[in-house]
Amino acid sequence: MTSHGKIRFDVIFEAVGHNDAKFRNDVQVFMRGAHPASYHLPTDEGAMHGGDASAPYPLAYFASALTACVMTQIRAFAKRLSLKVDNFDVSTRCHWQGEQVGNAPYVSVPVAFNMDIDIRGQLSNSDKRELLKAAQSGCFIEASLKPGLVVHRLLLDDEWTEV
Repeated sequence: MTSHGKIRFDVIFEAVGHNDAKFRNDVQVFMRGAHPASYHLPTDEGAMHGGDASAPYPLAYFASALTACVMTQIRAFAKRLSLKVDNFDVSTRCHWQGEQVGNAPYVSVPVAFNMDIDIRGQLSNSDKRELLKAAQSGCFIEASLKPGLVVHRLLLDDEWTEV
């Protein structure tokens, strides 16, 4: 197939978790497909929820995954778009809100996921915008979220600009 041909590929992860007591969860994650891999990703909650804080909170993995996914796509698509990126930083703020009545289970709602991206290299502002748009479109984590929930800002000419 030529480099201009359309291809389709699947990205499949499966997870199996086990909990013996308290809030410690031991989760084994399996990447399926041509390059299979597996990872042990334990989670726990802090004392406020009755956990021992023996591992990251589950939401820490989410924040890390969203940040790292966009970062990976920036690096991958810079190469595909022939853009010279020296280095970059991404700062992500994930905000949820919980509501609880009495002792009933609470309901959680995502409020906003804000990402500040500073891409450095010999790039025009237009190049940076094009690269971020490609990274947004290629990030599987972001594609799984409600449209418009993730807000991106690029550092352009020393000013944060929402894109």
